Amino acid sequence: MDKDDCVIYTGKFFQIEWYFDAEGKSQPYDYYESCDVSQKRKFLMLCQRMGDFGKILDITKFRAEGDEIFAFKPQPDRYLAFFKRGSKIIVTNAYRKSGDKMPPGEKRLALKNRADYLSRNPDGEEEQK
Repeated sequence: MDKDDCVIYTGKFFQIEWYFDAEGKSQPYDYYESCDVSQKRKFLMLCQRMGDFGKILDITKFRAEGDEIFAFKPQPDRYLAFFKRGSKIIVTNAYRKSGDKMPPGEKRLALKNRADYLSRNPDGEEEQK
């Protein structure tokens, strides 16, 4: 995957993109591709809403998870992300929700992927939300 393939949605307020590692692999994109059409549609509708309106007020659909990590929450999936300067949101990883709390490994992966992304993108300072 290259930078041209990473854009999920471009709206008035935000461009939402997949994170990909130095080898061009993207765990959240691969997860998305494994989902059925209904699951994909739910996620894309949340991306469109965030991109076009700049916020999602329903915390059952999008919320802060701490450490400047946020979650798109199309049931039963979770897509973790962070805000980047330049009105971008980078989706770092994805998983199927199986309990009431986020597995600690998922948040660690989101933080690791954020750090990797920012280290490889010199203009990659985060926006404060």
